[in-house]
Amino acid sequence: MLTSWSTSLNLLFFYMTWTTLVFSHSPLKIELVGTLAVRIVFWLVPSLFFLLFDTSVPSLAESIKLYGSASIPRRKASSLARQALLAIVNLALFTALQSAISIAATSLLHRPLFKTSTTLPLPWQIVKHVVTLYAAREVLTYYLHRYILHSRGPVARLHARYAHSSKAAAPYALMLYADHPLPLMLNRLLPIYLPSLAIRPHLLTYFLFTLLTTIEETASMSGYSIVPGIIMGGIARRTAAHYASGGRGNYGAWGLLDWVHGTSVGKDVVEDLRDEAEKHQVKERGQQAVDDTGSLVQDGIDSLKKTRKSRKKRSDAN
Repeated sequence: MLTSWSTSLNLLFFYMTWTTLVFSHSPLKIELVGTLAVRIVFWLVPSLFFLLFDTSVPSLAESIKLYGSASIPRRKASSLARQALLAIVNLALFTALQSAISIAATSLLHRPLFKTSTTLPLPWQIVKHVVTLYAAREVLTYYLHRYILHSRGPVARLHARYAHSSKAAAPYALMLYADHPLPLMLNRLLPIYLPSLAIRPHLLTYFLFTLLTTIEETASMSGYSIVPGIIMGGIARRTAAHYASGGRGNYGAWGLLDWVHGTSVGKDVVEDLRDEAEKHQVKERGQQAVDDTGSLVQDGIDSLKKTRKSRKKRSDAN
């Protein structure tokens, strides 16, 4: 009962806060400030913390870094400062570009680009839209990354000069936005923003999708071998292999299309899932759960049989 009441109160306070935002600010302002806040809180702040940790205690950091000491950022203040400045400038450019697209689309459609109403989206609608957005993002990320960012064109040269200029090693989270603006837009912004423009979900659904992808990208670019989760651990390893190999494969976000097209470097997504499942003893735990369930059912059947026998003896005695 307490859980139900607390959940209801949380939803009520959230609804009141959201309604206040909708009535007091324009949809464009809510979209831009909300998206920028998500990227600052879940990418910029953690990436600076990870960078501080890697450079302050490199002996400890290299023990949890993929490819060991080769993945430790160079302890050169001027180089790291330029890289951080480039990442922050790119984040500002992304926000300005998103603002321009939203203003143009709103003027063309004569209504906000995303559904910004006081009515909250239904859970099934949120799940459906998020799954659709993830599928579209995987397709766009793979083909743009493989055929434009790692081809022989000018955009590929810019990407190689900025994103793959360091030694062959795992990346660190600050490198997520430390690329030339043009390839970065093709690799990080369009795969997330274009599908959202196509299906035009509720703004809260778009915020959720942006939040999930930002956390995923930050964790996958961290270069750590201790990224938790069966899925996220594999994504982090494939991202590290992409950078360590100089971009010879692992172009997709989740590795599904790399597995389909045979462009995986190192272990593919299927092998990662199998290894992670074995490491976490998913099969054994599942079997144990089945055995425990069977034991409970059998105990219940035995209990019913005993109850019926005792009732039968009482009736015979009477």
